[in-house]
Amino acid sequence: MSIAKPWIASYPPETAPSLEYPRVPLTHFLEEAAAEFPDHHALYFMGKRITYRELLTMSYQFANALLRRGIKKGDRVAIMLPNCPQAVISYYGALFAGATVVMTNPLYTERELIHQLNDSGAETIITVDLLYKRVTQVRPSTPLKRLIITSIGDFLPLVKSWLYPLVQWKQGQKPQVVYSSDVEAFLAVLKESAVTPVKPDIDPENDLALLQYTGGTTGVAKGVMLTHLNLIANALQCRAVLYKCQRGRERILGVLPLFHVYGMTTVMNQGISIAAELILVPKFNVKEILGLIDKTKPTLFPGAPTMYIGLINHPDLAKYDLKSIEACVSGSAPLPVEVQNRFEELTGGKLVEGYGLTEASPVTHSNPIWGRRINGSIGLPWPDTDCKIVDPATGEELPNGEIGELAVRGPQVMLGYWNRPEETAAVLRDGWLLTGDMAYMDEQGYFYIVDRKKDMIIAGGFNIYPREVEEVLFEHPAIQEAAVIGVPDPYRGETVKAFVVFKQGQEVSQSDLDEHCRKRLAAYKIPRLYEVRTELPKTMVGKVLRRQLQEEEKARREQTEEVNQEQEKTS
Repeated sequence: MSIAKPWIASYPPETAPSLEYPRVPLTHFLEEAAAEFPDHHALYFMGKRITYRELLTMSYQFANALLRRGIKKGDRVAIMLPNCPQAVISYYGALFAGATVVMTNPLYTERELIHQLNDSGAETIITVDLLYKRVTQVRPSTPLKRLIITSIGDFLPLVKSWLYPLVQWKQGQKPQVVYSSDVEAFLAVLKESAVTPVKPDIDPENDLALLQYTGGTTGVAKGVMLTHLNLIANALQCRAVLYKCQRGRERILGVLPLFHVYGMTTVMNQGISIAAELILVPKFNVKEILGLIDKTKPTLFPGAPTMYIGLINHPDLAKYDLKSIEACVSGSAPLPVEVQNRFEELTGGKLVEGYGLTEASPVTHSNPIWGRRINGSIGLPWPDTDCKIVDPATGEELPNGEIGELAVRGPQVMLGYWNRPEETAAVLRDGWLLTGDMAYMDEQGYFYIVDRKKDMIIAGGFNIYPREVEEVLFEHPAIQEAAVIGVPDPYRGETVKAFVVFKQGQEVSQSDLDEHCRKRLAAYKIPRLYEVRTELPKTMVGKVLRRQLQEEEKARREQTEEVNQEQEKTS
């Protein structure tokens, strides 16, 4: 059944509503860029530059190294690295070897890491020396057979690479890596390997390029199965929307982590597909980013609202030139209008809000960058992306303007969840992906997110699932009940607030709870606010009403604002 697509009439004339997607492996983009622009810079990292020829050669070397170590087509290879050249080389090297990449967040605690490695079955991991101890501690509880260890210093300019070990030692961060036949150094693995081109036998529509883990309302992280075609499609859709970008001429500020699917697509896959230079940033620091923009002149800056808020509010902002930036797509959280306007004023470029989810590689919508945009809207569906609003109870399509669940369909939508057929069936219906987000569409085909069906919290661009945090709190011997919600935060978008009920006769401090959580959760998931209660609101069957807690929190904020306004009037 065909569906009405009013959004196509709202497309800029330069963006085609339907595209051609070549049936090739994702590695094709890198080979194509290296053939056309061999001496153009592919990567910039802390002063070090790597050309497309060099990047392709090292990717081939890494692929040959993996093949020599017994990696077969479909084997899962975990990459647990910050944004650095090794992350890109490992990614394309694993794909050339025919493996499926498992991007792993370096912030994961041992508990989170054990789950992901066991669930994916990854036997090989590439990580940084600073994380060596954490990986070796979880190794006996996982299928890991092989560790490939790199250092940030491995790809620094010559003088910086000499100084880096000294800096590590002075900061007490010099890790003691014990190398062996199954714990190897990244550079040694590269240097001993052939540069022979590797041609994997890939079926782009069915072979997995990536297992990208996402949480769920159950708190269990699920592996999203993304094929080569899924990722190629989303990169090409991104190119169609960024139609002013010139092949071989762009520089992309890679602040979004590549281990997050948003950064992977909008920085790495899309960037390499247009032979751009990727300016890799391992850690977001506002002053350093301002200096980097001033120095390297990026033209594209995909990001999250937190990043733009940090930049426009920095006291030294006036000292830096940001005029090179031409286009930014903001994702992961709603973009405040005042932030959008101020950032555009400072850069002269365009900043628009988009929308996506891991299960869609991830982008499905954005406002036109050089066309009509609507504040508060996530914009128009991308080319070849069908969308409809459905009744969450019946699945029936709803008319324009009515709020229901957003469902999407397109070449970027996942195959399903790894080894979870029941959970796959719950969200994929006849090719339609149920997003879990409540939305509506206007007459021109612009979409608006009004609420989340799931209770997910987005803090600083990171997804946090309340159930996971609650389960960690429940593990504390003094806690009887816990509920977690997101509350507004001027910097992070949202922050985590926990409501706790202590067992009779027991009570602990917030610092004790922080320490408990810090051992079990990545830093961005730890509650910033706590409220102690004698009981939590529940349904008749005993389910905690998070929605009621959110409403109470909202009413309290509004009351506080009213009191403040009254005080201002009388002062």
